[in-house]
Amino acid sequence: MPFADLTPTTAPPASRPAMEAVTERLGYLPAAVARLAASPHALDGFRKISAIFEACTLDPISREVVVMTMATRNDCHVCVAMHTAKLTGLGAGRALIAALRDGTEASLPDERLDAVQRFTLVVLASAGAVDDTDLRDFLAYGYTEQNALEVVLGIGAYTLSTLANRLTGAPVDEQLASFAG
Repeated sequence: MPFADLTPTTAPPASRPAMEAVTERLGYLPAAVARLAASPHALDGFRKISAIFEACTLDPISREVVVMTMATRNDCHVCVAMHTAKLTGLGAGRALIAALRDGTEASLPDERLDAVQRFTLVVLASAGAVDDTDLRDFLAYGYTEQNALEVVLGIGAYTLSTLANRLTGAPVDEQLASFAG
């Protein structure tokens, strides 16, 4: 694999501040970040867009439904482990986590969260050309037009992440091993 696990010493200078910030926040440097650091622009872009997504009006669990839908759809094992850990930390139930990890289009145990997953998949399948019925179905669960656009934001952020992780062959870090598989 041509992508090395870079360190703040070996990474391009423009990647170093982001790497140090991630290390300080998490207590370690994830391999996914160490490999993404080969492109300071990709690393900075992901950090910015994911921070914007984290600050949107979708509730934290709904955001994680979007992320896990992208992670399983794009077969990103690193993302699945990382966001299983995040869902666990948010207090998500085991049945929800298992259903999201399964990656099928089977209904989630929570109807409102199931609406997020269905809407995410419809946005992907239609390349954004969601019909009125699908949009009304999403809105019927208390979500807003703003939330619909925020789902698109999450899709963008986690398309970048999942594809980059697969391209670089980023492994699951030992800190997340208990959340993998």
